[in-house]
Amino acid sequence: MTQEQLFKNLNRPEGKIDVVLDTDAYNEIDDQFAISYMLKHSEKLNVKGICAAPFKNARSVSPADGMRKSYNEILKLLKLAGEEKYSAKVFKGSDTYLPDENTAVDSEASDFIAELANGYSNDNPLYIVAIGAITNVASAIIKNPEIKEKAVIVWLGGHAQHIGSPVGEFNMVQDIAAARVVYGCGVPLVQLPCEGVVDSFATSKYELEYWLKGKNKLCDYLLESAVNEAESYAAGKPWTRVIWDVTAIAWLIDTEGIFMRDRLIRNYLPEYDLHYAENSDGHFMKYVYKINRDALFEDLFRRLAE
Repeated sequence: MTQEQLFKNLNRPEGKIDVVLDTDAYNEIDDQFAISYMLKHSEKLNVKGICAAPFKNARSVSPADGMRKSYNEILKLLKLAGEEKYSAKVFKGSDTYLPDENTAVDSEASDFIAELANGYSNDNPLYIVAIGAITNVASAIIKNPEIKEKAVIVWLGGHAQHIGSPVGEFNMVQDIAAARVVYGCGVPLVQLPCEGVVDSFATSKYELEYWLKGKNKLCDYLLESAVNEAESYAAGKPWTRVIWDVTAIAWLIDTEGIFMRDRLIRNYLPEYDLHYAENSDGHFMKYVYKINRDALFEDLFRRLAE
């Protein structure tokens, strides 16, 4: 891909686009908001597939368990949203993380992405949005390196450059090898850093209740999930909760630059010791550095309540 084409593909897309979402939907409550937001922008986003990503934390006993729970959560959310037509486009992802940077993990999701990308080109790319460990996407790239010429990857992962090391947040730490595959392959890449940038996209119980309560079944589920999650660790205290995964979807639809600001930077590589290192290939990537919190929440709440 020429540098001119790379710069073009790193612009926010005009017109309707094809999208695949890769999500650890059961990990925490912000994935559910992101999936719902994507479905509510059907005039812009043509959803080609939703892939379940692996994760392991207090909500899962293994990456495979996290992936299966995420798969079931995606199906549950589609039913609540009245969008069960997408159920056939939900794919099970990796049951473990990459063993190294040259070995893919076989899964329905990685096979689906690798094959689907063949129908696109550098001037008509597939947009892949990843909001979890990026194992499925990296595996697809290893299987089909031509993806770097046919896709744009939007990933919510890592922390902001300015906070210093370590920069590895949950999505990145889960599978550093996969992150290095994606950063190092030359694909047009958009990063939405978590701490230091996207953590500003937070909301409170009272705001959620005001905008979502009683609007529809989906809104009530999102409200209940978010409040229960926050009050599991902050009951009786003031709290706000980040809903940051929404911002990765918002980048695709924000053609006017209302919701966030970004800039071109030289690509770097996340290292295993959790700092960013210079990438000798020196190609460019897009880096989101500011979220306009109020404008994006206004659109999110309005869309969900429709």
